[in-house]
Amino acid sequence: MEISSYLKGQIETRLKYDNPWWTSNSIPEDYAAMHNRPYIELFYPLVKDKSLHRSIVLMGPRRVGKTVMIFHTIERLISDGIDPKTIIYLSIDTPIYNGISLEEMFAFSREALGNSGEMTDYYVFFDEIQYLSGWEVHLKSLGDSYRNTKFVASGSAAAALKEKSNESGAGRFLDFMLPPLTFSEYIELKGLGPQIVKKSINWNGRNVETYDAFQIEILNQHFIDYINFGGYPEIVFSGKMQANPGQYIRHDIVDKVLLRDLPSLYGISDTRELNRLFIYIAYRSGQEFTYENLSTDSGIGKEVLKKYLQYLEAAFLIKVINKVDSNARHLQRITAFKIYLKNPSLRCALFSPIGPNDENIGSMVETAIVSQWIQRESAEVYYANWQSNRERGEVDLVGLDEIRLKPYWAVEIKWSDRFYENCSELKSLIFFMKRNSLQEALVTSISKFGRKRYGNLSFQFIPSSVYAYTVGRNTFDSKSQAIGL
Repeated sequence: MEISSYLKGQIETRLKYDNPWWTSNSIPEDYAAMHNRPYIELFYPLVKDKSLHRSIVLMGPRRVGKTVMIFHTIERLISDGIDPKTIIYLSIDTPIYNGISLEEMFAFSREALGNSGEMTDYYVFFDEIQYLSGWEVHLKSLGDSYRNTKFVASGSAAAALKEKSNESGAGRFLDFMLPPLTFSEYIELKGLGPQIVKKSINWNGRNVETYDAFQIEILNQHFIDYINFGGYPEIVFSGKMQANPGQYIRHDIVDKVLLRDLPSLYGISDTRELNRLFIYIAYRSGQEFTYENLSTDSGIGKEVLKKYLQYLEAAFLIKVINKVDSNARHLQRITAFKIYLKNPSLRCALFSPIGPNDENIGSMVETAIVSQWIQRESAEVYYANWQSNRERGEVDLVGLDEIRLKPYWAVEIKWSDRFYENCSELKSLIFFMKRNSLQEALVTSISKFGRKRYGNLSFQFIPSSVYAYTVGRNTFDSKSQAIGL
């Protein structure tokens, strides 16, 4: 498109405003004052390494800190001696960039720097990339044309971005998913690491490292706070936002996703219907649903309902978990499934904060623990549910050996210490273990940590807050190992 000299001047002014380090050698003070998410330790090495000629696509739901992490990455690049005038940041949703291609934006940036004719190596960050139609083609072309420049694109529509990335950027894009805060990140950001101690347990005949709390009552208080407010970094440190989560989470996150992102990406016309469905599901996070009962209760046809669930999953709002039967077999036809909020804090935003004795605390503890598990992009977790004339039961989490199609672990999530002294009451878990030749299983509690035997079966009890911390921490550590840190 033809750009007038006036518009070029306006674009240059905006570029200099968004890239203050070109003159000050530092990022804006408000970003510099924000806490680094631990995930920057995984992200930064991928950005810094130019030997890997692949553009990075940073994905994640709204308000989990993608833009903040970009600015903290820029800050580290400058600290590592990278010339600030070779670092470019562009927010694609800025109105003045409307209708301008990525290559034109890059060219305008070089002109603003006085480097239009030089093939200097750059680090270029395109924020909110989903607002540019055909972004994946533009990014692929840039990566092919400027081999010594590192391009990073970020966006909130995670599933849609990933689909486009896979379609057009195979072998050229590296996807990096930034999830909501895990409980272990929350503890680290709050400076509560000294509350945690490493602990070794015997599991399947070998010593396994896990964690425990010096004072479980204190950790549990923070776990409840995490369930209510802990999924979003900025809210963790803001009493004002915590006092009115409906305003800061629902309107800024949920409404924008349901009213803006999803309609624009998928052409949804009845946003009120989609919103009603999401609220219905959010209140019942962790419950089992069927398409039949969900359709009856919501008044939405089953085919439309299936699409809505796909959209809500694509928007990082929910996670659908499939079930296996008492023999841990996949059901050929999916008749029932559980739906969890991907971030437990969404429930607080939609309704009200929850306390340790609330009637819904059990389902939200389960939601918080499942949310730690599903941060593992390669992990497939299931729940077991069965009903026959003789037996009926459920086990909350099951891990399957996909080759042997046999369960190799099972977890029963409880917000109670009662079962520590009454293992016989774990009837569904006991039945499932015997049916599948599992000798050990894990049971969460409020405060009990220890091993209990019931006949030839063994139960490892761990407080729910400690288990949530352990799963989140192990997830982060496994990702660190995967990239060689």
